[in-house]
Amino acid sequence: MEVMVKLAAVGVTAVVLSAVLKKNTPELALLLALAAGLWMLFLVADGLGAVVVLMEELAGQAGLSEVLLEPVVKTVALSILTKLTVEICRSAGEGGVAAFVETAGAVLALLVALPLVRAVAQLMGELLT
Repeated sequence: MEVMVKLAAVGVTAVVLSAVLKKNTPELALLLALAAGLWMLFLVADGLGAVVVLMEELAGQAGLSEVLLEPVVKTVALSILTKLTVEICRSAGEGGVAAFVETAGAVLALLVALPLVRAVAQLMGELLT
């Protein structure tokens, strides 16, 4: 709860300051948004690490190999990074670049998920035989 209060305070402050800066210096407004975003990510970094540790622990208890867990974690990370990059591009008024980043992120997510697709196909083949 404490972290969310900090995130909300930083977010609202950054939005207000950015609105003021946008009138005269839009470049500084974008830099302020980037700095606030990075600071917010830093605040939740410990939580993200805890999620990864929990996923590894649950996978170990379920008997899943890291080969199956790794694509899921990578896909989620790619999704978060793509979303952030797209929103930054859109905030800068670069909708075209945002669309290309979004498409590239989707292609990379599919690429990263291929080992998981292979494992599922192999499992289905074993179940059918």
